[in-house]
Amino acid sequence: MTRLIVAAGGGGDAVAAAMLDAALYGDEPDHAVILTYAWDRLLIDPVPGPRGPDNFTGLAPVTPAVWSVPAGARPIAPAGSTLPRLAAELPHTFTLIDPRHGAEGITRQLEELIGHFKPTTIDLLDVGGDILARGDEPTLKSPLADALTLAACCQVDAPIRLLVAGPGLDGEVPVDDIRSLFGALVHRFTAENTEPVSSVLEWHPSEATGMLAATARGVRGICEVRDAGLPIPLTDEGPTVHEVDLDDALSRNELARAVMASTTLDQVEELSREICGSSEIDYERNKSLWLKEQQSTSLDPESVFRQLSRFEVEARSHGVTHTTFRHLTEALNLDGSQRDDLRQLLINSRPERYTAPLWHIAAAT
Repeated sequence: MTRLIVAAGGGGDAVAAAMLDAALYGDEPDHAVILTYAWDRLLIDPVPGPRGPDNFTGLAPVTPAVWSVPAGARPIAPAGSTLPRLAAELPHTFTLIDPRHGAEGITRQLEELIGHFKPTTIDLLDVGGDILARGDEPTLKSPLADALTLAACCQVDAPIRLLVAGPGLDGEVPVDDIRSLFGALVHRFTAENTEPVSSVLEWHPSEATGMLAATARGVRGICEVRDAGLPIPLTDEGPTVHEVDLDDALSRNELARAVMASTTLDQVEELSREICGSSEIDYERNKSLWLKEQQSTSLDPESVFRQLSRFEVEARSHGVTHTTFRHLTEALNLDGSQRDDLRQLLINSRPERYTAPLWHIAAAT
């Protein structure tokens, strides 16, 4: 009685997949198999782009084209990955999307997994809704991963349900642009639904899934995220999960249609540049070079709180009520490796400001 969930963009989508599985099937004795990218961005993985099987030790073979990531697996330095720790803390089986062979390779992986497990349900889950992007949205930052998984899922001879959780929480596609595509309301996350992943939310850097959990816990306001300080509304729509017709998504997503016959990641990148104007891996390459040129600031508490005070004054002036520790790390000019230390310093010093997993920017006194 296996269930298969494809985490459309990897990263936080895999955490949301575990949360959704527990919410919908918590009484079942088994747990879903989650197929996900090993793509954790530069805070965790200093190497641009997604990781493949050859970037790990300790993977376990599932089918000829699919490997699982057990708790004992390790990324090969300098690469990094959250997947082994997810496998250690959650009861699900995490299997690795390998995008090196384009949509054709991921389609083959899906077909092998379906033949191996014979899942009773197959869901393609995206947090935020950028899987529904046309490709020309000015706020679109990371279309490649979602377009690839969508293209692959549309070529598999099996019923696959596309789910969008937390509409708008990725800040990439305006909710008003995609709301007309929403079908049935599949679920509305509650604070209780976040408990199975509560330990993960304490350390995982995903901003969109962090906000998904926060809205499920009742947090409302405006959250500032990303290095650019993008404001994301935290509303009653935040904790919802909607079904979307897979064919409608493909008809809307030009990049997904274009990459359906792709056999290499290089092809996908080139098509992303042509259609969307950029490749998110190019962005990571450029940012990685920039980060190498920056000098890390030591985590001096006095300096941190002085910078934090300036940051919060500016954020309040824009109506911001919350932010992520990922954004704070970059806003305070700290190294990504200092994120956890910063988080502990702030929570220990001002625990009343911690609105798990976000930092609350209190009104001026």
